[in-house]
Amino acid sequence: MNHRIIALSLGLALALLTGCGGSSSYPSSSEPTTPAPLSSSNLNLIFVASEDLAYQAYGDINPSTANLTTQGLQRSLMMATFLQQKVLGTQNVTEIYALEPMTHLQTANNYPDMVGLETIQQFAMLNQVTLSSDQYGGSPLAAHSYPINASYAQVPLPVGVVPPQKYCTNCQGLDFRDQDGDNEGLLTTMVKKDPPGFYVFSAPWETVSTLMANINRLEGYNLTLPTSYISPNFIYAIAIAPSGSASLITYDSHLTPPATYPVLSPPLAGTPCNAQTAFSITVTGGQGGAVIPAGTNVNETVYIIRHADAHPTAYWDDNNYIGAGQWRALDLPNALLGKVVNAKQVYSNDPAQFGPGSVSASGDATWSTVAPPLTAVPYAIANNLRYNLVTSFDLTDPLVDQKTSAFFFSGGQFTNQTVLLAWSFQLIQPTIAALLTSYNAGKQAPPANVWPPTDYDTIWTVKLDAHGNVTVNNGMCEGIKSLPPTAAPPQF
Repeated sequence: MNHRIIALSLGLALALLTGCGGSSSYPSSSEPTTPAPLSSSNLNLIFVASEDLAYQAYGDINPSTANLTTQGLQRSLMMATFLQQKVLGTQNVTEIYALEPMTHLQTANNYPDMVGLETIQQFAMLNQVTLSSDQYGGSPLAAHSYPINASYAQVPLPVGVVPPQKYCTNCQGLDFRDQDGDNEGLLTTMVKKDPPGFYVFSAPWETVSTLMANINRLEGYNLTLPTSYISPNFIYAIAIAPSGSASLITYDSHLTPPATYPVLSPPLAGTPCNAQTAFSITVTGGQGGAVIPAGTNVNETVYIIRHADAHPTAYWDDNNYIGAGQWRALDLPNALLGKVVNAKQVYSNDPAQFGPGSVSASGDATWSTVAPPLTAVPYAIANNLRYNLVTSFDLTDPLVDQKTSAFFFSGGQFTNQTVLLAWSFQLIQPTIAALLTSYNAGKQAPPANVWPPTDYDTIWTVKLDAHGNVTVNNGMCEGIKSLPPTAAPPQF
């Protein structure tokens, strides 16, 4: 296994933290307590090292999928509480930045690195962002959710990633490749222009250690920085005072997560499967003028779910889900047991893609689309499944419905496969309509607006048989009763 088992003892931590100059605060045998929370009067750059195949705690990463194990998921959930309470002192975060998953492909199969986002999602749920809640950009509303910036800067994109129609200047994430110094550009701009507050960065050790070293050099802080990885329990903060002087504060969470899947308490209530009007459509080649398109997959099943609960009101949207959605996402492995059968892989959109949402106080209205992929991540973790992202077309493409249909249902990639697909609900019905239209059966498509805006529960099932005949129905649901939109996320 290509990983480094790192001892968590304090003595080793001290031995590894070497260097000269600057102001630093490290735990020691004479200082067993956690340092005081950071001050909101400083500009605080907070670095959380997400785990990967190279740098991890033993048992946190699945070497086959390069994704978290249940133990790693437990650590991320527990770390969120420590970060919010002990590092921020329960104050609200200012911005959250995470790794752009496609910039760090792992294993021989080139799986995207979702761990940066997974590591920080629970923390995002513990903070509140205030956004407009009406269609005119007014009626500010604070919700138990926070957007995560994970989109591409205007630099050469990873192989296989379609260029966006434009770039999202307010939702740039962290680039594992650090193309053209885009990570440093983000931080130097922040140091010069952004107000005091708490800016949290979640990415692999390779990224955050290099970023700390470079910002230390570029800004001339002369800090004593860690030279080696210790464990995922360590959080590093560079606190920049109004005078411009900087200090390094190190926090050790001392977490020892269990290896079992998280248990939600209290358990979520069930709900009947009646959110939508039931339908079942079968199209058979040669009947009623239907023709099976050339290249159609065979023996394929795709289960399509909507992203978890995301809208406390109709017009509030930061492209992340809210606290009620975290309950649903974490309960998904239990809810889909016996319903989603023999799934071998999970798919969703690239969270580095972005879309329109509600307007913030600063006027930002575009956000990285992290809700669908983060909804299905717990299911993939619990079932040790590989996680893949659709990157060859943009969700804002006018032909997105036809391209989604062609990607999943033709070309042979998913022949003899069963897939769980987490998708945006506005795109699900048009995708199925495009699929049926390709059979010359458009009149049989599900009715428009069939997916109620408040329905996060229904599952659509698409089956292609051994000849390519297609059946689609909405007969199943997760069976998870949505919590009130104001519900706080589960605590760990």
